[in-house]
Amino acid sequence: MIKKRFSLPVVALVCLGASVAMAQKPAVSDAQIAQIVVTANSIDIANGKIALEQSKTTSVDEFANLMIKDHTAVNNNAVALVTKLGVKPEASDTSRSLQSQADTEQTKLRSLKGAEFDRAYLENEVAYHQQVLGAISDVLISNAQNAELKKMLVDVKPAFQAHLDHAKQSLAALDKR
Repeated sequence: MIKKRFSLPVVALVCLGASVAMAQKPAVSDAQIAQIVVTANSIDIANGKIALEQSKTTSVDEFANLMIKDHTAVNNNAVALVTKLGVKPEASDTSRSLQSQADTEQTKLRSLKGAEFDRAYLENEVAYHQQVLGAISDVLISNAQNAELKKMLVDVKPAFQAHLDHAKQSLAALDKR
């Protein structure tokens, strides 16, 4: 059974969604969206690297390697796009909060070992990908002003859904042990 515990980066994404629903103008600019995308992907890359250091479970290592590979590719594509568009990523309260909360979660993950680490890492990945998908759908796409940026966000959604599904499957496999 998956515990419903949400990390603070998830809470920041939910708050971003709530603020957008109440605002008439875009809650985030394209430059801020670019930074949120880079920050969110960088967090998952760092989480994957921690998993490779902490886990001794093959399926967790495989998942972590996939996260590192896929999120690095998304970041590379995002940076290339914003460079092409002449958009300089701009920090926002959301991107700063995401990073700050990720730092806290990563400190916690580094303190765990074995099965306890594997479960915490995969639970975090499930919650994180659920919330990132929600933010992409409900906040980032709807606020993106540039058509190419919006298309990139739409195009990356299926990969995030696949990551979520994979994380859920990996977590379920741990339960069968």
